[in-house]
Amino acid sequence: MPSDMSARELGRWMWRQLTSMRTALVLLLLLALAAIPGSIIPQSDVDALAASRWKEAHPKLTPIYDNLGMFSVYDSPWFSAIYLLLMISLVGCILPRTAVYWRALRARPPRAPRNLSRLPEHATYDTDQSPDEVLERAAAELKRRHYRVLVTDEAVSAEKGYTREAGNLLFHLSVLIVLVGFAMGGLFGFRAGLIVTVGNGWSTNPTQYDEFVPGSLFNADDMDGFAVDVKDFDIEWLTEGPRKGMARNFVSHLEYSTADGESGDYDLRVNHPLAIGSTEVFLIGHGYAPVVTIKDGNGDIAYSGPTIFLPTDGTFESFGVIKAPDARPGEIALQGTFYPTFALGTGFPRSVFGDAVNPLMSLFVYTGDIGMNDGPGQSVYVLDEAGSTQLMKADGQPLRLDMRIGDTVKLPNGLGSVSFEGLQRWNKLQVSETPGRYLALTGVVLALIGLLGSLFIRPRRLWVRVRRTDNGTTVDLGALDRSNGGDPERGEVELAGIMESLQNPRKDNA
Repeated sequence: MPSDMSARELGRWMWRQLTSMRTALVLLLLLALAAIPGSIIPQSDVDALAASRWKEAHPKLTPIYDNLGMFSVYDSPWFSAIYLLLMISLVGCILPRTAVYWRALRARPPRAPRNLSRLPEHATYDTDQSPDEVLERAAAELKRRHYRVLVTDEAVSAEKGYTREAGNLLFHLSVLIVLVGFAMGGLFGFRAGLIVTVGNGWSTNPTQYDEFVPGSLFNADDMDGFAVDVKDFDIEWLTEGPRKGMARNFVSHLEYSTADGESGDYDLRVNHPLAIGSTEVFLIGHGYAPVVTIKDGNGDIAYSGPTIFLPTDGTFESFGVIKAPDARPGEIALQGTFYPTFALGTGFPRSVFGDAVNPLMSLFVYTGDIGMNDGPGQSVYVLDEAGSTQLMKADGQPLRLDMRIGDTVKLPNGLGSVSFEGLQRWNKLQVSETPGRYLALTGVVLALIGLLGSLFIRPRRLWVRVRRTDNGTTVDLGALDRSNGGDPERGEVELAGIMESLQNPRKDNA
């Protein structure tokens, strides 16, 4: 960049750099690289619990990542800047190329060179036909082969493959369409998540969701009104092979009703969402919810019901927290692990299978201030141990309740009792509305079409020149493949076919 450039010239130079194809490719690469942290680092608007656990496990990195927006990558200013620059670059690149392409479509094929023998593909033959007959026949033959033809007094110029550039333009335009589609989804749509125990349901209201991430232009009044109940949940487990113990073919049986009076049943499976209006409901996870009852020292029920335990591995060994802030004489909290198929491996408890074959729940007990009656709100999956005290046994070891279904254990110090009454399942569902998804899908399809066109369409020029001689007419043919990846052998075969058609008109007419 010259140092003595004026402000206007500088602006033009920057615009040319931004709208160049090289810059568009670099920005597209940067966008792909910028999306990588969003798939590696837990995102707060996707899984707040996973994000909070990551922050607890990496206290030194958390402030740095917070400042960089790594826990909300797709909403960060730097990601938005790359996104907008890429869209501007594509628009600035497509419009001039479209104008150039339009002029090329209206232009005539170039006149024939004087010496066709200098071209990579050429041929010559003599005939007793008149020059006019040869030119007329050559024009007809080339039109039949989908060439655009220009006839002069002594030559025929032909050209085809104009749609190759159309394929290039379509590909770049489709990238822009995909970006617009994603932008529409981010601006006007929403994404929500919730965990529902089997037998319960919810209605479409932002307050009903565990996580709700609206677009910046989203209007809650436009949400589709409906209610869904999770009636039952079926699952099959692999019992042999290298993937033994993994879940497969799980399906959630739903019953839904809409604000318009429509109702029905639906079997919700992975990648087979329930569509209600413009809203889709996805099944993205499942797990166990032990049914626990806590009675306080007065004999009153301080807590009762299923509690969500979150899986920590493929065997569905799960971690959970149970809180009873209203228990008397002191608040009670339980924290521990649920093992669907309990076993002792090398002295350590673990689950060896995902199905509830030998369920056992192992809990530690806390009392005191568990942080629910004052201070900021806290996650139901996290226990604030700062103001609470863990109960210990007489030998100084932590008190642990190892319970099977039907067990009841009394707590020391007159705190009450804990009962493991049963086991339920839960489903994790994602509810989303993405207005631009079909536009983005259309862009992907158009990109594929444009890419195929730019790869397989060969822009090609061909000329036929005639010269009158003492023995009749000499015909010179020459061709030029304008694609760098053209097949020379294929071009020679085509040129030979054209020459044969010109030499044998009776055969062609037959």
